[in-house]
Amino acid sequence: MLSVHGRKPAAVVVEPVAKLFLKMGLTPNVVTIVGTLVTIAIAVVCIPLDHLFAAAVLSGLFAAFDMLDGTMARMTTGGSKFGATLDASCDRITDGALFSAILYWLVYVDNARPIHVVACLIVLVSSQVISYIKARGEASGFKMVGGLIERPERLIIGLAGIGLEGLGVPDAIEIALWILVFGSIFTVIQRMVQAARQDTKARFTPDL
Repeated sequence: MLSVHGRKPAAVVVEPVAKLFLKMGLTPNVVTIVGTLVTIAIAVVCIPLDHLFAAAVLSGLFAAFDMLDGTMARMTTGGSKFGATLDASCDRITDGALFSAILYWLVYVDNARPIHVVACLIVLVSSQVISYIKARGEASGFKMVGGLIERPERLIIGLAGIGLEGLGVPDAIEIALWILVFGSIFTVIQRMVQAARQDTKARFTPDL
Protein backbone atom coordinates (compact mmCIF):
# COMPACT_ATOMS: atom_id res chain seq x y z
CA MET A 1 0.00 0.00 0.00
CA LEU A 2 2.55 2.60 1.08
CA SER A 3 5.02 1.30 -1.47
CA VAL A 4 2.52 2.23 -4.17
CA HIS A 5 1.34 5.60 -2.83
CA GLY A 6 4.07 6.79 -0.48
CA ARG A 7 7.01 7.42 -2.78
CA LYS A 8 5.94 10.84 -4.10
CA PRO A 9 5.84 12.56 -0.68
CA ALA A 10 9.13 10.90 0.29
CA ALA A 11 10.80 12.09 -2.93
CA VAL A 12 11.07 15.62 -1.48
CA VAL A 13 13.66 14.33 1.00
CA VAL A 14 15.08 11.36 -0.89
CA GLU A 15 15.94 13.02 -4.20
CA PRO A 16 18.35 15.69 -2.80
CA VAL A 17 20.18 13.02 -0.78
CA ALA A 18 20.35 10.76 -3.83
CA LYS A 19 21.88 13.60 -5.88
CA LEU A 20 24.44 14.23 -3.12
CA PHE A 21 25.47 10.56 -3.02
CA LEU A 22 25.87 10.51 -6.81
CA LYS A 23 28.11 13.60 -6.62
CA MET A 24 30.19 11.75 -4.01
CA GLY A 25 30.75 8.97 -6.53
CA LEU A 26 28.57 6.35 -4.84
CA THR A 27 26.67 3.87 -6.98
CA PRO A 28 23.15 2.56 -6.27
CA ASN A 29 24.48 -0.95 -5.61
CA VAL A 30 27.01 0.35 -3.07
CA VAL A 31 24.24 2.23 -1.27
CA THR A 32 22.11 -0.95 -1.26
CA ILE A 33 24.90 -3.04 0.27
CA VAL A 34 25.96 -0.43 2.84
CA GLY A 35 22.38 0.18 3.91
CA THR A 36 21.80 -3.55 4.28
CA LEU A 37 24.93 -4.16 6.36
CA VAL A 38 24.27 -1.22 8.68
CA THR A 39 20.60 -2.14 9.14
CA ILE A 40 21.50 -5.75 9.97
CA ALA A 41 24.15 -4.58 12.46
CA ILE A 42 21.66 -2.28 14.20
CA ALA A 43 19.05 -5.04 14.50
CA VAL A 44 21.31 -7.85 15.71
CA VAL A 45 23.21 -5.66 18.19
CA CYS A 46 20.72 -3.16 19.60
CA ILE A 47 17.61 -5.35 19.92
CA PRO A 48 19.21 -8.30 21.78
CA LEU A 49 20.93 -5.79 24.09
CA ASP A 50 17.50 -4.27 24.86
CA HIS A 51 18.31 -0.89 23.29
CA LEU A 52 14.91 -0.93 21.64
CA PHE A 53 14.21 2.76 21.08
CA ALA A 54 17.65 3.31 19.55
CA ALA A 55 17.10 0.25 17.35
CA ALA A 56 13.77 1.62 16.11
CA VAL A 57 15.11 5.10 15.33
CA LEU A 58 18.31 3.94 13.65
CA SER A 59 16.60 1.16 11.71
CA GLY A 60 13.99 3.58 10.45
CA LEU A 61 16.68 6.00 9.36
CA PHE A 62 18.67 3.45 7.41
CA ALA A 63 15.53 1.89 5.94
CA ALA A 64 15.45 5.04 3.81
CA PHE A 65 18.38 3.55 1.88
CA ASP A 66 15.78 1.27 0.31
CA MET A 67 14.39 4.32 -1.53
CA LEU A 68 17.73 6.02 -2.10
CA ASP A 69 19.28 3.30 -4.24
CA GLY A 70 16.25 3.10 -6.53
CA THR A 71 16.13 6.89 -6.87
CA MET A 72 19.84 7.00 -7.68
CA ALA A 73 19.39 4.30 -10.31
CA ARG A 74 16.56 6.21 -11.98
CA MET A 75 18.70 9.36 -12.03
CA THR A 76 21.57 7.61 -13.80
CA THR A 77 21.24 4.42 -15.83
CA GLY A 78 17.56 3.88 -15.11
CA GLY A 79 18.40 0.78 -13.09
CA SER A 80 19.55 -2.70 -14.03
CA LYS A 81 18.18 -6.20 -13.63
CA PHE A 82 21.09 -7.07 -11.33
CA GLY A 83 20.46 -3.97 -9.22
CA ALA A 84 16.79 -4.87 -8.84
CA THR A 85 17.71 -8.44 -7.89
CA LEU A 86 20.32 -7.23 -5.39
CA ASP A 87 17.87 -4.77 -3.83
CA ALA A 88 15.10 -7.37 -3.46
CA SER A 89 17.52 -9.92 -2.00
CA CYS A 90 18.91 -7.42 0.51
CA ASP A 91 15.37 -6.49 1.56
CA ARG A 92 14.65 -10.15 2.39
CA ILE A 93 17.91 -10.40 4.39
CA THR A 94 17.25 -7.26 6.43
CA ASP A 95 13.65 -8.33 7.15
CA GLY A 96 14.93 -11.70 8.31
CA ALA A 97 17.58 -10.09 10.52
CA LEU A 98 15.06 -7.70 12.11
CA PHE A 99 12.48 -10.31 13.05
CA SER A 100 15.14 -12.85 14.07
CA ALA A 101 16.52 -10.22 16.46
CA ILE A 102 13.00 -9.62 17.80
CA LEU A 103 12.61 -13.38 18.23
CA TYR A 104 15.85 -13.48 20.23
CA TRP A 105 14.63 -10.59 22.40
CA LEU A 106 11.31 -12.30 23.07
CA VAL A 107 12.96 -15.54 24.17
CA TYR A 108 16.08 -14.41 26.02
CA VAL A 109 15.31 -10.88 27.23
CA ASP A 110 11.54 -10.61 27.65
CA ASN A 111 10.88 -14.27 28.57
CA ALA A 112 7.76 -13.95 26.43
CA ARG A 113 4.98 -16.51 26.36
CA PRO A 114 5.43 -19.20 23.69
CA ILE A 115 2.38 -17.95 21.77
CA HIS A 116 4.15 -14.62 21.13
CA VAL A 117 7.25 -16.47 19.94
CA VAL A 118 5.03 -18.37 17.51
CA ALA A 119 3.58 -15.05 16.31
CA CYS A 120 7.07 -13.76 15.55
CA LEU A 121 7.90 -16.94 13.64
CA ILE A 122 4.72 -16.54 11.58
CA VAL A 123 5.69 -12.96 10.72
CA LEU A 124 9.23 -14.03 9.88
CA VAL A 125 8.03 -16.71 7.44
CA SER A 126 5.07 -14.80 6.00
CA SER A 127 7.24 -11.77 5.22
CA GLN A 128 9.30 -13.94 2.89
CA VAL A 129 6.22 -15.66 1.44
CA ILE A 130 4.50 -12.36 0.62
CA SER A 131 7.52 -11.20 -1.35
CA TYR A 132 7.95 -14.59 -3.03
CA ILE A 133 4.35 -14.68 -4.25
CA LYS A 134 4.83 -11.28 -5.88
CA ALA A 135 8.11 -12.27 -7.52
CA ARG A 136 6.80 -15.63 -8.72
CA GLY A 137 3.54 -14.12 -9.92
CA GLU A 138 5.31 -11.42 -11.91
CA ALA A 139 7.64 -14.05 -13.39
CA SER A 140 4.48 -15.87 -14.55
CA GLY A 141 3.21 -12.72 -16.24
CA PHE A 142 0.72 -11.62 -13.57
CA LYS A 143 0.39 -8.01 -12.48
CA MET A 144 0.97 -8.12 -8.71
CA VAL A 145 0.20 -4.62 -7.40
CA GLY A 146 -0.47 -3.60 -3.82
CA GLY A 147 -1.34 -5.60 -0.74
CA LEU A 148 -2.47 -4.90 2.80
CA ILE A 149 0.93 -5.56 4.40
CA GLU A 150 3.88 -4.89 2.15
CA ARG A 151 7.42 -4.18 3.28
CA PRO A 152 6.87 -0.51 4.27
CA GLU A 153 3.85 -1.38 6.43
CA ARG A 154 5.73 -4.30 7.97
CA LEU A 155 8.68 -2.09 8.90
CA ILE A 156 6.53 0.76 10.21
CA ILE A 157 4.43 -1.53 12.44
CA GLY A 158 7.41 -3.59 13.60
CA LEU A 159 9.63 -0.60 14.37
CA ALA A 160 6.74 1.25 16.04
CA GLY A 161 6.30 -1.74 18.36
CA ILE A 162 10.02 -1.82 19.14
CA GLY A 163 10.20 1.92 19.74
CA LEU A 164 7.13 2.05 21.98
CA GLU A 165 8.39 -0.93 23.98
CA GLY A 166 11.68 0.90 24.39
CA LEU A 167 9.78 3.91 25.73
CA GLY A 168 8.12 1.75 28.36
CA VAL A 169 4.81 0.85 26.69
CA PRO A 170 4.09 -2.71 27.90
CA ASP A 171 3.53 -5.46 25.30
CA ALA A 172 3.98 -3.03 22.40
CA ILE A 173 6.12 -5.52 20.48
CA GLU A 174 3.65 -8.34 21.05
CA ILE A 175 0.73 -6.19 19.88
CA ALA A 176 2.66 -5.15 16.77
CA LEU A 177 3.50 -8.77 16.01
CA TRP A 178 -0.13 -9.91 16.24
CA ILE A 179 -1.22 -7.07 13.97
CA LEU A 180 1.39 -8.27 11.50
CA VAL A 181 0.31 -11.90 11.88
CA PHE A 182 -3.27 -11.25 10.80
CA GLY A 183 -2.31 -8.63 8.24
CA SER A 184 0.36 -10.85 6.70
CA ILE A 185 -1.89 -13.90 6.47
CA PHE A 186 -4.54 -11.72 4.83
CA THR A 187 -1.94 -10.40 2.36
CA VAL A 188 -0.79 -13.91 1.43
CA ILE A 189 -4.39 -14.89 0.66
CA GLN A 190 -4.99 -11.56 -1.09
CA ARG A 191 -2.07 -12.05 -3.46
CA MET A 192 -2.91 -15.68 -4.17
CA VAL A 193 -6.48 -14.67 -5.05
CA GLN A 194 -5.10 -11.89 -7.24
CA ALA A 195 -2.94 -14.37 -9.14
CA ALA A 196 -5.74 -16.94 -9.40
CA ARG A 197 -8.17 -14.40 -10.85
CA GLN A 198 -5.68 -13.28 -13.47
CA ASP A 199 -4.91 -16.89 -14.39
CA THR A 200 -8.61 -17.71 -14.73
CA LYS A 201 -9.21 -14.60 -16.83
CA ALA A 202 -6.29 -15.44 -19.13
CA ARG A 203 -7.42 -19.06 -19.63
CA PHE A 204 -11.05 -18.26 -20.33
CA THR A 205 -10.62 -15.11 -22.40
CA PRO A 206 -10.84 -16.07 -26.10
CA ASP A 207 -8.08 -14.88 -28.39
CA LEU A 208 -9.22 -12.17 -30.78
